[in-house]
Formats: sequence, structure tokens, C-alpha cells
Amino acid sequence: MFDATSIGLGSMLGAGVFVVFAPAAGLAGQFLVLSVLIAGAVAYCNAVASAELAARYPASGGTYVYGRRRLGEWPGFLAGWGFVSGKTASCAAMALTFGHYVSPGYAVPVAIAAVVALTAVNLFGITRTALLTRILLCVVLATLVFVAVAAIVGPHPSGFSTGGTADGGAAAGSVRADLGGVLPAAGLMFFAFAGYARIATLGEEVKNPARTIPRAILAALAGAFVIYLALALLLQNHLTEGRLAATSAPLLDAVVNSQFAAGAPLVQAGAAAACLGALLALITGVGRTTLAMARERDVPAQLARVGGRHAVPFVAELAVAAVVILLILTTDVMTVVGFSSFGVLIYYAVTNAAAYTLVEHPAHGPRWLNVAGFISCLLLAFTLPPASVLGMAAVLAAGAAGRFVVLRLRR
Repeated sequence: MFDATSIGLGSMLGAGVFVVFAPAAGLAGQFLVLSVLIAGAVAYCNAVASAELAARYPASGGTYVYGRRRLGEWPGFLAGWGFVSGKTASCAAMALTFGHYVSPGYAVPVAIAAVVALTAVNLFGITRTALLTRILLCVVLATLVFVAVAAIVGPHPSGFSTGGTADGGAAAGSVRADLGGVLPAAGLMFFAFAGYARIATLGEEVKNPARTIPRAILAALAGAFVIYLALALLLQNHLTEGRLAATSAPLLDAVVNSQFAAGAPLVQAGAAAACLGALLALITGVGRTTLAMARERDVPAQLARVGGRHAVPFVAELAVAAVVILLILTTDVMTVVGFSSFGVLIYYAVTNAAAYTLVEHPAHGPRWLNVAGFISCLLLAFTLPPASVLGMAAVLAAGAAGRFVVLRLRR
């Protein structure tokens, strides 16, 4: 359970926590904390549904498997395709974020090197993945504690340091201090909560999955929620709304504008570790979902090959790495946050619908919670920025059209 929880928490405390507060603050303004609460409530609905289904179907693939078993082939495909496409793009975003923190002038080659190295780690088996995730998680937690202390102690006596990353007053003036931006901001914040899905995708690789996976999912979500809520409160108290919305690195700015400004390189190192941890878990989860889809021939069957000493889906892992490297050359970090959020929210809408069909429900997850989760996921998905909605909707439609053509040809 400790390993599974580490993978989930390591996924959630990834690059998202270092960048997502800024665009969310730009939308929600003074109501940023409310957006975090809404995103956390929706995440709880989804986590309970995922835990129920994972206990019933402990197999690699997560909601792709649950959707097929409980709702039919098409809902399962929609969930799997939304997860694979959205999270593959997120892999590229995490890798690029790592590259920009480590070596801004050589971000692309550094990002590609990170993808290659972490794919190699995954090919040595899930126990190596869990060990490295634990190490990176410890580094990230230490960094977040340092940021929190810097924010609590207060700003530097001389005011803002020149090392800040905010762009200036124009961006600051775009802050929306009204409730209209709360739901779009909650949709973006959900990007940072979505890591617990990686636990469910590892159903075949944990001991006693029916007991371990539900507990690990809820434990990882609880830890991440407390950390995000505390960071939102501290950042709002430490930075002005305009500066928080304008910066590209809010946690770094919080330290630069404090009496611990000399510790800024530690935050950069922590952000780099967070990116590596999230990227490692993302590659693992996307590879396992691709494996499950290949077994059902919703993607090429060759991707289902499992082999080697450590029995890993090496063809799927290598294919995911190749696509991520391609995306690194054609995407940027912030655009893909909303894109990924839309795909993952559709994924969890299917999760809630599948969990609703179960006969038995635990006391902490009644059936009405599945209905609330389903409606909330769709509401947050379609209140995201229009470019994110249209982009991911086009990808989902293309995948569905491709599957339809393939099925007709098989017949």
C-alpha cells in the first residue's frame, strides 16, 4: 500500500503544483481557495468511484476496463482514449517543464533525455518505479515545506526581489475577481488532482489489489488535498492576486519574495524532481492503459506484448515514449494543461457512470455520489477555456471515428 500510495501522491504532487496555481488564480482571483475546494470535492467523488471499481476489477487499464465491463465497449473506449491522449500530452508538458527548470537554453534535448531515462526505469519493472517515485516524492515534499515556511515568515524587507518571474501589470490586470471564473479555475486545478488514476491502472502489479488499491487512492487524495489547500491559502496571503496570476512559477516567486530568497535554487531543484516523479508515473499509467486497450484490439494488438525478466508491457512503453518525444517538439506547457484536464474529466465521468451500476456501495461512497461526480465532471469539463474543449473534443472524435472504421472493416 505504501508503494501504491507513493505512486499516486507522486503523480499529484508533480509539475502541476508548481505551475497550476497561476492560471487558476487568473480565472478565480480572490476565490482561488473555493476553486481548490470544488476540485477536491469532485476528485473525492471520482476517487471513491475508482476505488469501488478497482476492488471489483483489479486489472491494468483503470476506467477503460471498468467502462467496458459495466457500460459497454464504446464508453470504455471513450475513457481509455481520453486518458491515453490527454496524459500522453501531459507527459510532454512535464518533460518540458523539467527541461526549462534544469537548463532553459536546452529545454528540448533535456526533456527528451528525461523521457528516455524514465522509460528505461519503467522497463526494469514496477518495483523500480515505486522506489524512484518514493525518492522523488521526499524531495518534493521537502521543497513544499520550504516554500510554506518562506510564505509564513513573510516578504523580504526590501520588497520584491528582482529575481521574480511575473510579467508585469498587464497580466496582473486580467485577474477576474468574480465567481464566474471559479468553475474554469476548478477545472484547471483538477489537472493537479488527477494522479490517483495511476494507482487504479496498476491493478495487476500490486499485492492484494482489492484491499490495497481503494485505500491507496483515498490516502493519496487526502494528502494531496491538504497540501493544495494549504498552498492556495499561503500563496494568496503572500503574493498579491495580480502577481500570483502573472507569474509562470508561483512557488518560486513566493520564495524569491521572502527572507529565504537565497533558497530559490532549492525550489528549482524540487520542481525538477516533481516533474520527474510525475513523468515517471504518467508514463507508467499511460503504458498500462495502452496495454489494456491493445488486449481488446482498440489500438494495435502488438502494443499488448509483455515480456522480459520483469514482465512489463515494453512495446506500449516504447510507443508512448516515442509519441511523447514527438509532442515535445510541437507543444508547450500551459496549453496542454486545459487539454489534459478535459480528457481526464471525461475519463472520470465514465468512471462515475460505471460505479453507479454497481449493486453494493460503501458507506463513504453512496450511489448519489456517483451521480454528483458524473454531473460535476461534465460541468467542469465544458467550462474550461474553449480552445481546450475544442481541441480535446476533436481528438476524441477522431479516435471514435477511427475505431468505427476499423470495426466496419473487420466485419
